[in-house]
Amino acid sequence: MRIQSVFLFDLDGTLVDSVYQHVLAWKEALDQDGIELSVWRIHRRIGMSGGLFGNQLLRETNLEISTERVERLARLHAEAYRRHADRIRPLPGARDLLAALTDAGHSWAIATSGRMETAAPNLRALGVDPDKVPVVTRDMVKYAKPDPDLFLAAAARLNAPIETAVIIGDSIWDMLAAHRCRGLGVGLLSGGYGAEELERAGAARVYEDPADLLEHLDEVGGRR
Repeated sequence: MRIQSVFLFDLDGTLVDSVYQHVLAWKEALDQDGIELSVWRIHRRIGMSGGLFGNQLLRETNLEISTERVERLARLHAEAYRRHADRIRPLPGARDLLAALTDAGHSWAIATSGRMETAAPNLRALGVDPDKVPVVTRDMVKYAKPDPDLFLAAAARLNAPIETAVIIGDSIWDMLAAHRCRGLGVGLLSGGYGAEELERAGAARVYEDPADLLEHLDEVGGRR
C-alpha cells in the first residue's frame, strides 16, 4: 500500500518573497502606536499568530498589550503592508513547484497565518485563485501557528489525513505546528531562518527555496 502525499504550504517566505515587507509593515505599525521594537526582533516573530505576537510584545516591552491594541496594530500593519504589496514577487521555482505537484497528481493547499486582506496580494503575485485552490487563512481558524489548526484545516479541505501531509514552511513556527499535528515538516531558508533552527523546531529536511525543493522533490515523497 502506497501513501499518497499531500502538500501544505505556508505562504510568506515559502512561496512568495514577502517576509521583509511584513517586517517593515509591522515596524511602521508599531512606530505609529508608539512601541519601540528592533527590526530583527520583529523578523523573529513573522509567521506566528497575532495573539502570540501580542504576548511577545508584552514580554519585550513591558507595555500593556490589550486585545484592542492588538487589533489596532493588526489594522495598521495591514494598511502598511498594502503600501508594499507591489514589490512582492514569487520566490524562485514557486510556480514551477506547484505546477509539478499538480502534474504529478499530488493535491496541495496553502495555509497562512495572515488574514485574507494581507494574503490576497501574495496570492495574486503567485497566480493562485483561492476560489480554485484550497487556501486557509487566519480568519478561518481559532488559533494560528505555532498551533496546528491552519494545517489541520488545510488537510481537511483536501480530504486527506494529516499524517500524509508534507508541510512546507520557512519559519520555526511552521515546523512547530507541523510537528504538533504529526505532519512531515520541510523547511526552506527563503524566509531568513537558519537550517539548524528549522531542524531543532522539527524540520525533517531543509532546502534553500522552492526551486531547490523542486529539484529534490522525490526526497520528501513527491514522486512523479
